[in-house]
Amino acid sequence: MKRKLEFGVGIPTGTEGLMYPIPFVEDIRDNIRIAEKAEELGYDSVWGNDHIATQQYVVEDFGQAPNYFAPLITLAAIGEHTKTLKLATALLVLPFRQPGILAKELASLDRLCGGRLMLGVGMGAYREEFEALFGSQAKGKMRGKMVDESLEILHRLFTEDVVTYKGEYFEVENLQSTPKPVSNPFPFYIGGNSDNGMARAAKYGQGWLPSGFTVAEMAERVERLKEMLEANGRPADDLDIAPQFTVALGKTHEEAWEKYTKSQQYRHMLTLASSTMKGMDLSDCVNRDLIGTPEEVLERINQYREAGVTSFPAILFTANNMSEFFDEMQWFAEDVVKKTKIDTQ
Repeated sequence: MKRKLEFGVGIPTGTEGLMYPIPFVEDIRDNIRIAEKAEELGYDSVWGNDHIATQQYVVEDFGQAPNYFAPLITLAAIGEHTKTLKLATALLVLPFRQPGILAKELASLDRLCGGRLMLGVGMGAYREEFEALFGSQAKGKMRGKMVDESLEILHRLFTEDVVTYKGEYFEVENLQSTPKPVSNPFPFYIGGNSDNGMARAAKYGQGWLPSGFTVAEMAERVERLKEMLEANGRPADDLDIAPQFTVALGKTHEEAWEKYTKSQQYRHMLTLASSTMKGMDLSDCVNRDLIGTPEEVLERINQYREAGVTSFPAILFTANNMSEFFDEMQWFAEDVVKKTKIDTQ
């Protein structure tokens, strides 16, 4: 399947203390301003992430709670201020939500924005956040299984008239959910680097949202994913391979690397060694993100494309404040995105 190469911006709905310092977003409308500028600069989409409770290491680092905004509500507002920009999540944490209610929210939002919604989903990087939200009820619950059940219910509610489902964690009975989303099939993007995450993407997804892979690691996983797709009766190229990256541009490679290692994203990646990126060698971060001069980053993008990557969503920029964020977003658009799209036309 021939795909248009697309680039998306990660908006800071829930990134303070994680990918960006505190304070970073003091006004929720900054997300709208980012989206408007992204559309003007030629980006294809914006992606909001999803956090509810503050992680312990964030409290220890900053001594204050971050601003976390509800991604779906934020995207609804963005939809009223943009015309063509796709609205997405990276990622919405499914174990936080009852799927029947979520289905209604998603269909309503997709109708409001004219079918521009895409939903990146996952189980969440931090179990402590799940435990903070559900307390003693979280004990013994398998979040991966909750994601599987939620995806099954959502998929059926979007494609069937009446749904009855009884799982270990979620149950619905004779549930009707109308209207359906505009998009059919609805674009689920499944997050996760694990085999289970890849299997979910092959079964339910229109896209796969990993992060932190080198070019060689990505190529190997794309081949495995093709096998999983074929095992599900789908074409091997039936999935948008859409890894998330941090971008650190510099006039020299050394300048870009210094910018990256001083960023909150670098600190955040190291905290994921026991969860999302468990078992991965994080000592070579320079090969796991888009770091360097614009020319070097263009070359790395081409390498990832040869490895099977088909889009670059939810990009994070090394910035310490909103002014730097806008500057980095514009620099990347002008010196990387535009040149890449010209080369692929």
